[in-house]
Amino acid sequence: MTPGASRDPLHGGPSDWEGIVARYAWADSDELDAYTFSVIAGKTVDEVIRAFGGDPEVSWLMTFAEAVEAQASHPYEAYDLLRVLTVGPHVIAIEWGRHGSIPEIARRASAEGGEFFSLHRSVNAGFQVMHARDGRVDGMFDPFEFEDSARTKPEPELPAWAAGVTFHGETLCAESFALMERTMGVAVDDAWLDTELRTARLSSPAELFGQSKTAWLP
Repeated sequence: MTPGASRDPLHGGPSDWEGIVARYAWADSDELDAYTFSVIAGKTVDEVIRAFGGDPEVSWLMTFAEAVEAQASHPYEAYDLLRVLTVGPHVIAIEWGRHGSIPEIARRASAEGGEFFSLHRSVNAGFQVMHARDGRVDGMFDPFEFEDSARTKPEPELPAWAAGVTFHGETLCAESFALMERTMGVAVDDAWLDTELRTARLSSPAELFGQSKTAWLP
């Protein structure tokens, strides 16, 4: 799917959807134990860095592996690294951390007419998909909870923007990335992981939000 393509659920039919999911098979590999990918529309790169808690005036070029190594080698320093690039009108933000999974970040990054979508996978195999528009989170869920959801009573309800998607354990992340592509109209390329991208240091969530609990609530 390319930027500007139709966002209709399962655009082009099931075979097209299955092809998109297959393209994201890398996301379910054991090589990536944790990540957060965010796609933002309606903002500049500098605005996104600020929304995530970084200083756009200070940045480096780093690959994903280099960023992971830098963070892992300083486990007692409360900071994360955010790698960013632009694809057409979209800003892509890639982390080993979790800033993009925090609702308040989604609100800040989508404020004043913007749109935000993030996919988070934790080291403990926790998952989260979140979408926000114009400063308001309109859906946040764990796709794992929707595996075999028809057997759950009461059956959980997906947000309208995720309608028609079925999640399966072995392709959970691939399906989530396909949903990101369908919703935002831009494809995520795993080659970005090995590409040196502009990288900014982020303040920790504790520094950004203090003891506020509302920052973590949708």
